Amino acid sequence: MYGAADWRKLPARLRGIFMTAITITDAAHDYLADLLEKQNTPGIGIRVFITQPGTQYAETCIAYCKPGEEKPDDKAIGLKSFTAWIDGFSEAFLDDAVVDYATDRMGGQLTIKAPNAKVPMVNADSPINERINYYLQTEINPGLASHGGQVTLIDVVEEEAKNIAVLQFGGGCQGCGQADVTLKEGIERTLLERIPELSGVRDVTDHTQKENAYY
Repeated sequence: MYGAADWRKLPARLRGIFMTAITITDAAHDYLADLLEKQNTPGIGIRVFITQPGTQYAETCIAYCKPGEEKPDDKAIGLKSFTAWIDGFSEAFLDDAVVDYATDRMGGQLTIKAPNAKVPMVNADSPINERINYYLQTEINPGLASHGGQVTLIDVVEEEAKNIAVLQFGGGCQGCGQADVTLKEGIERTLLERIPELSGVRDVTDHTQKENAYY
């Protein structure tokens, strides 16, 4: 079995990073190691993430991860043959997850069981920034992803005793002529419905940069 205790196998710069409680069985490790070896890419590993975590639509995924493709908030698990990168936002939803490989007469299959993938991790008592990030990641960004875009929470500021979420667009949403409509009719409406104490949102994106804009 491979899991959080494998921090000792990490490069020194990565030791001490909190590891998720995901478990990768020996059979799954060997199967993945064989697949990775066939890629002929030095340092290639895997990345584990959940799409729309905390919702009924959550799906747990494993993808190849070449050096440099990991995200800044990913957490690393150093295994015997490769590194597994765990998506930072998905980490809490991967608690108690098990990656296994089972064989039968028809061959074999890699399986991922993540019992907490669809369990919401925020409630009415959670800090407002955590709730905003949760709804951005689970309800808003999956829709923006179809345009190659995303929105990020920069800060929550208080103005005249009202909470305002300061947001920044990225990817295909940056420079998009429909950004104002998306912000007001989609993002703001969703966040205000989900978070009663939030009064509005503000876009601080520089939309003059149109290189990757989606129209």
